[in-house]
Amino acid sequence: MAARRALHFVFKVGDRGRTARFYRELLGMSVLRHEEFEEGCKASCNGPYDGKWSKTMVGYGPEDNHFVAELTYNYGIGEYCLGNDFLGLTLVSSQAVSNAKKMGWPLKEVTTGIFEAEAPGGYKFYLEDKEQLKQDPVLKVTLGVSDLQKSVNYWSDLLGMQIYEKDEEKQRVLLGYADNQCKLELKTVGGAVDHGTAFGRIAFSCAKEELPNIEALMKKENQKILTPLVSLDTPGKATVQVIILADPDGHEICFVGDEAFRDLSKVDPNGDKLLDDAMAADNSDKWFAAQKMKKASA
Repeated sequence: MAARRALHFVFKVGDRGRTARFYRELLGMSVLRHEEFEEGCKASCNGPYDGKWSKTMVGYGPEDNHFVAELTYNYGIGEYCLGNDFLGLTLVSSQAVSNAKKMGWPLKEVTTGIFEAEAPGGYKFYLEDKEQLKQDPVLKVTLGVSDLQKSVNYWSDLLGMQIYEKDEEKQRVLLGYADNQCKLELKTVGGAVDHGTAFGRIAFSCAKEELPNIEALMKKENQKILTPLVSLDTPGKATVQVIILADPDGHEICFVGDEAFRDLSKVDPNGDKLLDDAMAADNSDKWFAAQKMKKASA
């Protein structure tokens, strides 16, 4: 099996302005690229919505060697319902802790030197109060599962992830594709996994030639395929091939062909301006206020 890479996690956001402030000013991430779309994604990247939406990639560096966040904003939807599926993203940055304190952003020290901060929408981030790593500061994404061993079998045996840590007492397992990549932590939630409407998606890349093999394996093992192998177009950028899977608890997983994705995901130096311009041009809040209405809650 050729090298696979952890790429990003998809967050649905209802308040794009406050969200941008959290990622840029508190976490200290950069806008890597920003794209606007007039209709929904063929692979449901923006969720089950077919209207206008935007995608903003933010991180500490390019996706070639950093795990980043994909912020999807559906015009007209103001908030999403959280479940117990996404349990947090952990990163190392004393600067982020300092930024939060200066901004007056609520922080809770959950254990010595680790602070919990909530992004707009309620997504939890765990900030280790240590000097930011020169390599990727993002350590792990934590997802809730109902049956730990069943999930480990799926992610390790079928998707080829290495087990780095296993803690039976705390009912958690840490997996990954490489030592220098963001890890996936699975933790038992003590019941069924509820995805709410805010459910996200974790993305990985692999050699394009592997994509049909992944699809065939999932069919053979009677595992869920949400979107069969499909090509996705981004105007003026590379066309990528993706397949979208669901693990035993329904967590969405995207595998994308690596070569085309490296081209698609090149950092756009105009990313900040494109996001700021899009936010300035977005009159949806004013329109809803003028109609004495609130944006929809998904």
